[in-house]
Amino acid sequence: MSSQATAPESYDVAAIMGGIYGDGIIACKGAFERGWVERLGADIATLFEEAQRQPGGALARGPNRYYVEVHPERLSGFADIIGHPWVVAVCRAILGPDYKVVEAGFDVPGPGALHQPWHRDFRSPEATLKGRRINSLAFNITTVDVSEDMGPFEIAPGTQWDDLGAGDPMFPPQELWPRYEERAQRKLPKMGDISARSALTIHRGTANHSSRSRPVFVLGVDAPDARNADKHDLQLTHAYYESLAPELRRHITCRVVDRLEPIVQAHTIEGLKMGITM
Repeated sequence: MSSQATAPESYDVAAIMGGIYGDGIIACKGAFERGWVERLGADIATLFEEAQRQPGGALARGPNRYYVEVHPERLSGFADIIGHPWVVAVCRAILGPDYKVVEAGFDVPGPGALHQPWHRDFRSPEATLKGRRINSLAFNITTVDVSEDMGPFEIAPGTQWDDLGAGDPMFPPQELWPRYEERAQRKLPKMGDISARSALTIHRGTANHSSRSRPVFVLGVDAPDARNADKHDLQLTHAYYESLAPELRRHITCRVVDRLEPIVQAHTIEGLKMGITM
């Protein structure tokens, strides 16, 4: 693993807050070495194969597009991720000193995946709609160099503050789509890059016209008042939990178990199952 700074304090808190509260997404280029990312990609490939054999193990997020929640200790570099100084700096700046890791998983948009509808990942909490405060973050690490034909992630900056009113709390009506099309930024990260975003910022996966999948690791982190842990079932065995540094352990909301249990995938998003053609 490599990083651009030696300690979380080396990163500019104002720049972090300006990015998350402004565009709704920021990134750290070259946060990890390519060899480290290759190992993460190999772990994800193994876990994806296992999930596809298990009933309900991989959630459909559209044609040939899947989400899989995983046991952190099945990833060889999980401690590197949650202990990376940039990740720690972003969590402290946005979520406060008592932030909690609540989700570990990955998305796999395969060849033939369609455009997703514009959406946010969950309903905006009152802390954001009324309090104008971001109380959760999603970190993404691509395991491949993303090209235009691989179905890049697309995001509409600044839309984490949009109030969708009395309609669907996650899916804006199609009459609002031109607003997101006008603002859209297509992201083409390289292996080693990591991003952080508010999952409330309106976004979508685009159509994968290539012959390759685009696996991406997902880390979900909450402020103390957020409730996203309710959607997940983070489990760590006693041995793995005790192997982590105390400073890492205190930032994880999980069940500590004798033996890992199959994960019941609970974060279904019905509106993403069909995909759209454009």
